[in-house]
Amino acid sequence: MTLLKVEHIEKYYGNRQSLTKAIDDISFTVCRGEFIAIMGASGSGKTTLLNCISTIDRVTSGHILLEDIDITSLRGGQLNRFRREKLGFIFQDYSLLDTLTAYENISLALSIRKLPPKKINEKVKTVARQLGIEDVLNKYPYQMSGGQKQRTASARAIVTDPKLVLADEPTGALDSKAAKQLLERFSCLNSEFQTTIMMVTHDPFTASYAQRVIFIKDGRIFSELDRGSLSRRDFFNKIINVVTLLGGDAGDAL
Repeated sequence: MTLLKVEHIEKYYGNRQSLTKAIDDISFTVCRGEFIAIMGASGSGKTTLLNCISTIDRVTSGHILLEDIDITSLRGGQLNRFRREKLGFIFQDYSLLDTLTAYENISLALSIRKLPPKKINEKVKTVARQLGIEDVLNKYPYQMSGGQKQRTASARAIVTDPKLVLADEPTGALDSKAAKQLLERFSCLNSEFQTTIMMVTHDPFTASYAQRVIFIKDGRIFSELDRGSLSRRDFFNKIINVVTLLGGDAGDAL
């Protein structure tokens, strides 16, 4: 079942004297329960694409539909409600509130929705168990490792049961061990709970955990890869081959 439709979107920055076309007629769909990675060189438009889907930025033309709701037409309170109820965000820099514990950071969105304390506690404990952070719920961000902070940020993103989780370079600030742990948790959330994830990454290893990779070059879709029944190692090798075609080499981080 189709969850997200991106239809012929374009995005320009600047003015008439100096226009930059960041996105050039991109279209694709995402099915409910998919795990998608978006890859591309710096300046390719991948982050702009994510920002448009997340409603942080507005498209210049085209349409983006989530559950048949045209998010490009939403304004004001409708847009705020849509973000709160339909989307989950995971940022590279965690964006946790330093004065709140992990439990409080995760539960904040539920408190805003005015859920009963018992229900909030149940949901926080459940998502903490799914992401393996039960032992840090009473800690503040400065008391956590980078991996723990990113898993806490991920828990905050999914605790509201969003239709779509958007992750912007989620492993960018993590060491290899913490990155692998986070990606394995993402895979578990996707396979066991059908969480739909769209992740922007510059790293082929990170992208190899996804079911499908969309490559962006010069604001357009350059190529797509479906993992299918491939092992993650074989999928990684296929990703590296496309990276090479994009103009890098196997040792480059896109």
